[in-house]
Amino acid sequence: MRAPAMLRWAAAALALALAALLAASPAAAFYLPGVAPNDFHKKDPLLVKVNKLTSTKTQLPYSYYSLPFCKPNTIVDSAENLGEVLRGDRIENSPYVFEMGEPKMCQIICKAKIDDKQAKELKEKIEDEYRVNMILDNLPLVVAIARQDRDATVYQAGYHVGAKGQYAGNKDEKSFIHNHLTFLVKYHKDETTDLSRIVGFEVKPFSINHQFEGPWNDKNTRLITCDPHASKLVVNSDTPREVEAGKEIIFTYDVGFEESDVKWASRWDTYLLMTDDQIHWFSIVNSLMIVLFLSGMVAMIMLRTLYRDISRYNQLETEEAQEETGWKLVHGDVFRPPANSDLLCVCVGTGVQFFGMLLVTMIFAVLGFLSPSNRGGLMTAMLLTWVLMGLFAGYASSRLYKMFKGSEWKSITLRTAFLFPGIAFGIFFILNALIWGEKSSGAVPFSTMFALVLLWFGISVPLVFVGSYLGFKQPAIEAPVKTNKIPRQVPEQAWYMNPAFAILIGGILPFGAVFIELFFILTSIWLHQFYYIFGFLFLVFIILIITCAEITIVLCYFQLCSEDYMWWWRSYLTSGSSAIYLFLYAGFYFFTKLQITKVVSGILYFGYMLLASCAFCVLTGTIGFCACFWFTRLIYSSVKID
Repeated sequence: MRAPAMLRWAAAALALALAALLAASPAAAFYLPGVAPNDFHKKDPLLVKVNKLTSTKTQLPYSYYSLPFCKPNTIVDSAENLGEVLRGDRIENSPYVFEMGEPKMCQIICKAKIDDKQAKELKEKIEDEYRVNMILDNLPLVVAIARQDRDATVYQAGYHVGAKGQYAGNKDEKSFIHNHLTFLVKYHKDETTDLSRIVGFEVKPFSINHQFEGPWNDKNTRLITCDPHASKLVVNSDTPREVEAGKEIIFTYDVGFEESDVKWASRWDTYLLMTDDQIHWFSIVNSLMIVLFLSGMVAMIMLRTLYRDISRYNQLETEEAQEETGWKLVHGDVFRPPANSDLLCVCVGTGVQFFGMLLVTMIFAVLGFLSPSNRGGLMTAMLLTWVLMGLFAGYASSRLYKMFKGSEWKSITLRTAFLFPGIAFGIFFILNALIWGEKSSGAVPFSTMFALVLLWFGISVPLVFVGSYLGFKQPAIEAPVKTNKIPRQVPEQAWYMNPAFAILIGGILPFGAVFIELFFILTSIWLHQFYYIFGFLFLVFIILIITCAEITIVLCYFQLCSEDYMWWWRSYLTSGSSAIYLFLYAGFYFFTKLQITKVVSGILYFGYMLLASCAFCVLTGTIGFCACFWFTRLIYSSVKID
């Protein structure tokens, strides 16, 4: 294929990527947090939307209307971007009627008769501690919880469907549904224009066995248990509504409005201060200081040792009858292509793709484009960046392949384009089938699956081919020293230089650089909390790069000094082995922090964590390999060799 044709492919692929971006995220493709507030006049209608039901015990989201809650006349789905669909978000309209600045008390939504199947589903959801999520003006609904020990209020996203409890004098546990909601809408008022902006959306859920007088007349029925005219409001759950088959449940709500000093631009601060941060900050900073100190020590040792070695080797050139020792001795074999060199090229190319994806995504996140207010934005950005970074994956793999004297560039390109994405898609497809079997809204629909395949085959694969073509057109990377025709024998190594031992030891330091930050990330994913400290994550990412590079260089240097020249795969696996510790930590987190009891939920957790660990292995392995490649070229080009 000629160069102009390849460039046309590239242009077409980029056009497709932009089209996919706009199609996948019509409402929030170029969303900048803080630039588009909604202003409301008094009595303006406020749209309350319902989202998925979530549980940290099962990790399986369900649609709000999968339970027998009151429905509006017509259920309307909100437009969702690619990231929202993959997260399992199902945003729909609700029967709640709010008007700006107009408090309402004891509003009846509907009376629902619960059959056997619905009662069973409600009891299961209450048992699994499912929470109902709602949205008002892009703000998620929260429950305020006063903390006595810290004299502060913390917020939990969503309210529980119901609660388990016992009647007085009865030991049998019953399920009670939260059928009365007391909403509080906080707003910030502009004194000059008299317009209001919503800055908070809170709820207090109650369970009450509603009674009414006279015949049932839909929303005009007068309740005995909740009557604003008689100053009788719902303030507790002393007479709760039990979930029973064949019985009716009356759903009601109150809505109040409260003026707030919080400005619109700061309204997310409340949501983002959900956890104890003081101790974690100290812990993270402490960890980073240790890693920085170790890295400084490593760099200093390396510079001193190498400087002495190179000076000595160059000095020995002038003296006769001196034998070569240490790393200089293997100069004729150090750039010999390794076993399975094709696979190494593919792994390095995939690692470059991951590195580019994370770097670009983090820069956008740090700049505020991917804040939690932009639901699904982070996942959409990661997917699209991954697809576009196929260009660099193809380029890196073909450059390395050409250095190893490879000639079948199309073969290496296909493997780069399909190996890791194929494995990831296979695992994702199996896990999605399990979610589908549970009838969860987290199951990715066929249309979205088709869109993912289209992104992969329509954009990523062509870009990998373009990158490979451009890489293979470049002159081959020349080794600084010539390779001998006959490989030398590797002498017997000390026990501590055993490849398996050295590789496992090498993975500890990179994992140590990220494991505390990993706690926050796992908590945000599996305990449904917001992750927002992207600036700090970016710093940890830089520390990870430095640590991976330095630990790999040190161990590679010791390996070459012991006259073992098989460094290619070892350099990749040294820092890549940190993924083993990541997966082990994920197991530790599962058994100590999560309350997952369902087998399917456990399989989902370990399936996704296995995928994350593989990605981490590819990323850290590539960083270590590139650092080692640069290091070996540097030292062997610095000494005089006959």
